Amino acid sequence: MMIFFKERLAYLAVPKTGTSAVERALHRRASAVLRDPPGLKHTNAAGYERKFRAMFERGNLKPIQTVAVMREPVDWLGSWFRYRQRPALSGHQNSTEGLTFDSFIAAYLSDKQPPFAEVGSQGRFVTDEKSDLLVNHLFQYEQFDPFIEFLQRRLGADIKLKTVNKSPKSDLSLSKTLQKELEDRLVLDFQIHAALDDGPLSIS
Repeated sequence: MMIFFKERLAYLAVPKTGTSAVERALHRRASAVLRDPPGLKHTNAAGYERKFRAMFERGNLKPIQTVAVMREPVDWLGSWFRYRQRPALSGHQNSTEGLTFDSFIAAYLSDKQPPFAEVGSQGRFVTDEKSDLLVNHLFQYEQFDPFIEFLQRRLGADIKLKTVNKSPKSDLSLSKTLQKELEDRLVLDFQIHAALDDGPLSIS
């Protein structure tokens, strides 16, 4: 998470949506950067409202708006699967080494997720307890340019991103049965992402 106090903007870092590259490009301009632990770096929208908004609101200044990026749900889970296959995690409970994508998704859908499959949900990240969108400006990962253009306008910066934390390649084929189960489980995620096909979503 990064706070741009003068520009009245908070960037909420949805995991696996290019957050490390964005942080590297903009951390020097930010008023506050939360990097560690990961739970703070990836504070969700409800967590920001509950823990941080009051900290950065001052007098008659405009409220700070939030911005985030969302990725196609299967591709997002695929990024987690590939990231956790890296050699550094070999033998760790979070490693997906030796697993197929099908087995990873089956574990993710299980009632008791094993540690390697506990990655949360983008839908829950950007909404409140009623499943209403809680982020002021939400962009689609697959249409990244409008997000960068938005940041450039709000921050008055020329932004150039470099690839960071690139995951190893892996087979991400998914059975039709698990695809359907995933769509049923992550209805909110798929709905929000589909709505972003027509452009960013904004709330006042």
